[in-house]
Amino acid sequence: MKIVTALITAATMAVALPAAANAQGWQSINQRQVNLYSRIDMGVRNGSLTRAEASSLKMRFANIERLEYRYRASHGLSMAERRDLDRRFDALSNSIRIQRHDRQRRWRH
Repeated sequence: MKIVTALITAATMAVALPAAANAQGWQSINQRQVNLYSRIDMGVRNGSLTRAEASSLKMRFANIERLEYRYRASHGLSMAERRDLDRRFDALSNSIRIQRHDRQRRWRH
């Protein structure tokens, strides 16, 4: 009976911890990628990013994706590699924010 209780507790914690982490602002690498690319796409669609800005941001995004792929392919992600990717995603996120609010607009016809 104690084993069953322990397994139920472990299963509950496995579900509760990621939910708690997300409530505190933590996101998985994949979720960050989806959010960042969505922000670039939205900037293109609403005209807050010029074509040149969007192209540059997408190139930086692709470079980070390639780096992540190299990290994962060799041996999986170490904590240092995760921190490196987080730092790069933070910088890209900041650039997206700046570019979307710099009052340069893509002219619509």
